[in-house]
This record gives sequence, C-alpha cells and structure tokens, in this order.
Amino acid sequence: MNHLNYKHLHYFWMVVKHGGVLRASEQLHLTPQAISGQLRLLDEAMGTPLLRKRGRGLELTDAGRLVLSYADEIFHLGRELQDVLRNYPGGLPQQFRVGVGDMVPKTIAFHLLQPAMSADLPVRLICREGGLMALLADLAIHQLDLVIADRPLPPEANVRAFNHLLGESAISILATADLCRSLTGSFPDCLQDAPWLLPGQDAAIRPRLLAWLERRRLRVRVVAEFDDGALLKAFGKAGMGCFAAPSVLAATICEEYQLQELGRIDELTEQFYAISVERQLRHPAVLAVTNQARNTLFGQAAHTERG
Repeated sequence: MNHLNYKHLHYFWMVVKHGGVLRASEQLHLTPQAISGQLRLLDEAMGTPLLRKRGRGLELTDAGRLVLSYADEIFHLGRELQDVLRNYPGGLPQQFRVGVGDMVPKTIAFHLLQPAMSADLPVRLICREGGLMALLADLAIHQLDLVIADRPLPPEANVRAFNHLLGESAISILATADLCRSLTGSFPDCLQDAPWLLPGQDAAIRPRLLAWLERRRLRVRVVAEFDDGALLKAFGKAGMGCFAAPSVLAATICEEYQLQELGRIDELTEQFYAISVERQLRHPAVLAVTNQARNTLFGQAAHTERG
C-alpha cells in the first residue's frame, strides 16, 4: 500500500456523504473530473477499489465501507480539534497528568487536585490510578507530571525523583453509632475484640496501625481487608467494623457515610507525598496542589527532601 493522501481520503468521504461526485464537486468547488481523478489515485494507494458503479450512481465496495468507517472517525476528530481551538482562543489547555496511588484516600486526592482546576492557565486534568511502582515508571518517562502517594519514593525504585511532603495527619477510628454503643470502656480499650476493617497490604499505614494495636495489647477481630478505600468505607457504613482514616477527613467521612469518630490516635500519623522529577516545582497546577495541601488541607508547612 502506498502512502495515504488525506486530501484524497477527504474527497472520497465527501462523495459518499453527498451522494455522488457531482454534489461533492459543488461542495468542494472542484470539477467532477478532478474529483474522479483523485478517487482513482486513492484506489491505487489502497490497492483496491472503494467505489463501483451501480446504475447511474456509485456504491461502496466492502473495502470502501471499511475505509469509510475510519474516515468518519478521522474527520470527526478533525472537527473536534477545530472546536477545541475555537473554545480556547488564548491557547490550548495545559495538560496536568497526575498519578494517584491506589492507597491514597480519594477524598484526599480530590481536595488536593481541585485547586489545580482553578489555576491561572487553562488546565486539563488527566488522572491515573494504580500501584505506586507502576505510576513511578510512568513518571520516569514523563508520562506523568506528578504522583500522589502515601509514602515517599521507595528505595528500590530505579527513578530519579524527589519527595515533596504535602502534610501528615493523625489517625481517627470511625464506626457506626450502633457499633460505637456496643463497645464497652473508654478509647482505646473499647477496641478489644472489636470487629475491624483493615486497608490492604500495600497501605503504608497498615503495619504502623497493627504495631500500635500490638503495643496496646489490643486484640481486634479483622473481619475484612480492602485495597479499595471506598469499598472499605461502604462496609464501615453497613456496620461491619471499625476502620482507621486520616483525622483531617474524619468529619467529611462521618457526614458522608453516617459514622462517628470513636477516638483519635495522635501518636500515629499518615503522611502524603507529591513525587516529581523536579526538585523545584514549577508547573502551575502542581504548585496549586502543594499550596492547597500545606496551607489548607493539612494546615502546616511541609518539607522537600531528596528521593
């Protein structure tokens, strides 16, 4: 197959859409002979006829129907591109590509990313969720501008990147009102033998939470483990067990899932990081994220450290 000439493809598409060479020539302001000549060149490039005569008109061949389906998509995208350019007279929106670790609470991610949509430059937010190592691999080849994670860059990650501590939060234990009433004693002793919902193995807070329970000699009944935080909260809302959440989100989660804060563990903190290939952050949307974290969400200064 020879190189595809998109002008010839457009003539073919116009002929089909307008029901013949004559009508297409009127729309294109070309002679019918010129269009017919271009269609023959397209047939040669494709290696097979796309149209054949049927009575006084033309009909598509099987190959022509296939080519038409692609042409529809190609020229639809062309029109969409023109619309985008018209809607952004000051320039195309700047893409902000963020990877969110699957162990990061989505409410945290939302509050962090929301200000990026209000940055001075028009921003098109593209979010990817996944395991931290996979996201870091995309960061290394510049498929992502930023990774939001619940831990700093792992030592085993072969990526030159930098950790930017967004903030940290104490941990609150949440449960339904009925479950809270069924537990006896003051916090944290009331957790003894309580049903418990644990985050998955990849959650950075999990080993610290289990170590805290061990130090307190509290035996809890782990009834379920979840990689998906939203699913864990749904089971918590159903009264299936207590679970841990960042204290900065406790009020929001309690309101959304009809829960109560059973107690707070100030000695146990969960940290959140922005990981980037830049030591000094420059992307306006990234700066909006870090400013939101440090000035509003966590309400404290954070520090930048080498990854």
